[in-house]
Amino acid sequence: MRSIARSFLRRVRLVVHSVRFRLTLWTLAILALVLAAFSGFVYYRQMQDVEYETRVRLEDRVRQFGLLFRIVGTGFLEQGNSILPILNQNGVSVLQPGEALALIDPNGHAVQQAGPLSSADIQQLTARISQAGSSVTLALDQNSVSLDLPTAKNGNYMFVIAPLRADEGGIWLLALGSPVDPGGQLQRLALTLLGGSLAILLAAALVGYWLAGRVMRPVHIITQAAREISETDLKRRLNLNTQDELGELANTFDKMLGRLQAAFDRQRQFTADASHELRTPLTIIDLEAERALTRRRSPEEYERALGVIQSENGYMSRLVNDLLTLARMDAGQTVLKHEEVDLSDLALEVVERLAPLARRRGVEIVARELPEVVVQVDRQYIVQLISNLVENAIKYAGGAGRHVWVDTGIKGEGKNQQAWIQVADDGVGIPSEHIPHLFDRFYQVDKARSRMNEEAQNDGADSGEAGGSGLGLAIVQWIAQAHGGVVTVSSEVGQGTTFEVALPMATKFTQVTRPA
Repeated sequence: MRSIARSFLRRVRLVVHSVRFRLTLWTLAILALVLAAFSGFVYYRQMQDVEYETRVRLEDRVRQFGLLFRIVGTGFLEQGNSILPILNQNGVSVLQPGEALALIDPNGHAVQQAGPLSSADIQQLTARISQAGSSVTLALDQNSVSLDLPTAKNGNYMFVIAPLRADEGGIWLLALGSPVDPGGQLQRLALTLLGGSLAILLAAALVGYWLAGRVMRPVHIITQAAREISETDLKRRLNLNTQDELGELANTFDKMLGRLQAAFDRQRQFTADASHELRTPLTIIDLEAERALTRRRSPEEYERALGVIQSENGYMSRLVNDLLTLARMDAGQTVLKHEEVDLSDLALEVVERLAPLARRRGVEIVARELPEVVVQVDRQYIVQLISNLVENAIKYAGGAGRHVWVDTGIKGEGKNQQAWIQVADDGVGIPSEHIPHLFDRFYQVDKARSRMNEEAQNDGADSGEAGGSGLGLAIVQWIAQAHGGVVTVSSEVGQGTTFEVALPMATKFTQVTRPA
């Protein structure tokens, strides 16, 4: 029983704290204020109309009674004669139900009265008239003066007072009163407005809660989808075909899931490729060591085994360094230290350093015109960028002449000026279907790589150095983007490939995160 009660209270708390409930509550509050203002306005206008109609009716009837008393004369009244016979014709009172009439002498005393009001009510009336004596005096030349008399038994009375001039100059007053709302019209109107407002609020609460549920349904769908999505299953999509804000939210959520799925896919692929790339040299090292240890061998055989192990170890060292570089870049831990350098000097430095590697491969590095191009960059990373491009060109150069060309320059004008560096080769070229994927991590053009492995083995070079890991161009792209630059590539099969990196003439970046 307690568990049921706790479950019920928990559901109640969830409903009370839900956006759906709060949205409905705010809507009801605003609607209640609007209904209250509207009902108050209607009631006020109706009350004014009722008071106006009552006043007009009393003024018309008090004129008739005043004329009657003027004909009779105040002397008749001063002699103590009763006004009741005057107010009765053939035994029937001319006063309407609820009407009260009082005759007040110049001293402010009610000498005679007729109607349902008590003596205490009449005394209250005479007191009010005495307080408004100046107003009554000013009203002698007017038709009447209105006074409201609240009473406990009969409700609000409206009195219209007509002055009667006595023969001796004293002022007699004739007061005729009637309930402001004798038929209870205002009370019925108030009950009708209250009941109608409550009914409208109840209907609005039910309809509003239902509509809020429909409006918030996409949010529940998004919440449910978020609960069902896990790291291993990011294929779920909302696909809400609505044009409102929630539809835009759902589309943004779908796009975010797409980016997350792509990131996880890249991460899984990255891990798988790294494992594959490391497994091959480790296997070779293990096999060479095992073969060298199975029996005693000649110094030449040991030297060959150690050479293979050293080569594979060098390949793994470069791979691990590249992986660490990309990991630091992805984590946003890379800080660029900008300084003004000559891009042509950096290119010439790389050419001179890699010249022995090129000669060993039978490739000639040609430094074309290298004009002075001053840029503000991180020297270490730009050197790494140029080195990766030149090494890549040396690996895949293989056309007539076996050349690699390095060139720098400036293009554009004014604020659009850019420094550029080109690295071209006359190698086998890259098929067009591979170009969009060149900067993907571990991506390699298999045919070209296999061909280079064969040639490297025929030339006596190690396979690890020839093949590469497929991370160099990914690092090149990251460095270029971190400096606000762009890498482009053009290639023709059998003619060669050209990489161009365009950099701003001056950059103001001091710290970078992973480029988009």
